[in-house]
Amino acid sequence: MIDRYTTPELREIWSEKYKYEKWLSVELAVLEVRAELGEIQISIVKKIKKKAKFDPARIKEIEATTHHDVIAFLENIAESVGPLSSYVHLGLTSYDVVDTALSILMKEAGQIIYQELKELEAVLKRRAIEEKNTLTVGRTHGIHAEPTSLGLKFLVWYDETIHNQKRLETAISNISYGKISGACGNYAHILPKIEELTCKKLGLKPAPVSTQIIQRDRHAEYLSALAIIATSCEKFAQEVRHLQRTEINEFEEPFLKGQKGSSAMPHKKNPIICERICGLARVVRGNAISSLQNIPLWGERDISNSSPERIIIPDSTILTHYIIRKIKEVLTGLLILKDNLKKNLNLTNGVIFSGRILTELIKKGMPRKEAYEIIQICSFQVGKQKKHLKSLLLKEKVVKNLFSTREIENLFNPDYYLRNIDSVYKRFRL
Repeated sequence: MIDRYTTPELREIWSEKYKYEKWLSVELAVLEVRAELGEIQISIVKKIKKKAKFDPARIKEIEATTHHDVIAFLENIAESVGPLSSYVHLGLTSYDVVDTALSILMKEAGQIIYQELKELEAVLKRRAIEEKNTLTVGRTHGIHAEPTSLGLKFLVWYDETIHNQKRLETAISNISYGKISGACGNYAHILPKIEELTCKKLGLKPAPVSTQIIQRDRHAEYLSALAIIATSCEKFAQEVRHLQRTEINEFEEPFLKGQKGSSAMPHKKNPIICERICGLARVVRGNAISSLQNIPLWGERDISNSSPERIIIPDSTILTHYIIRKIKEVLTGLLILKDNLKKNLNLTNGVIFSGRILTELIKKGMPRKEAYEIIQICSFQVGKQKKHLKSLLLKEKVVKNLFSTREIENLFNPDYYLRNIDSVYKRFRL
């Protein structure tokens, strides 16, 4: 099922064939370094590199007997290399190869995800600029608050996407480590210099210290970064879903020609892409929990981390990449129903201006408590009397004594709430 969410690039990275290619690249890099250090003849390495081949089907066949994938891989390599295979894997342990190769795979997958985040950033930047001066009603606790800029919503998401890029950059950097240090990480059968030079060849850094494995806090950080990215995208999608509700009807995710919303109700336009994003983000978060549980292992290692990692690492990269692509698609084609923005701005007959009125009454010298009570009483009467807050305030003598009719009118000007928007945008140099 995961295949429906992946791209050819990520499908290739997490294929069995590509994994074995990276295993072989680690083994060959070690041999090259050993030759450079004079431990073996370069001619031997050249012959091994020329002969070394693997067959995923044959590896699986051997593994059915060995029940050990690395041994099956090495036996398959030996079938093509012959007697020279005794040089392959000499002094290494399985996870010198597996973990070092896995770091390469995670690094490559992370770089693909990072590029997608950059594209999402560009979409959000465009939307933020386009809607900077578009008025909308702000909502807190799901209740109308004050007028605000619709562009600020996109600017918040733009800023969060930049944060996520930085998180992912750090996570990629911290997973880009290899280890060639043997069964307990103590270099009993191989020189530390070999690890250093091998990792350099592979585009990695040597782990400063390791056991039989690279420590799983690195993997957990990587998967946690993916989980945060997926959850940020869920946050964006959830807001689109909220604003697409019939009662609000300010946003609509793209609805393509020929698309159907319901088998029973032809009128339906459901936010199915955003709902899918929200659902898949739960899976990525769950995978991050498994990665955290992989950090504590017995002694120098046990194998309880291995089985979940075969699922959670590929799946999290694939799903996060898919989620970013889909929210980018939604936000690129997002329909903003501006007539409904205006309608909802006026829906509550002026009570959304209560905060400004409170501020101005206090500036005129009225005690805060008294000012608050007057406005609250009038605001609560708006719904009961089906009148605008302005008309009720004009009946309050204490308010009329402090403000002219024109001043009261001006208190209900929504443009007031955009007066400092430029200062926010300047922080981003948009």
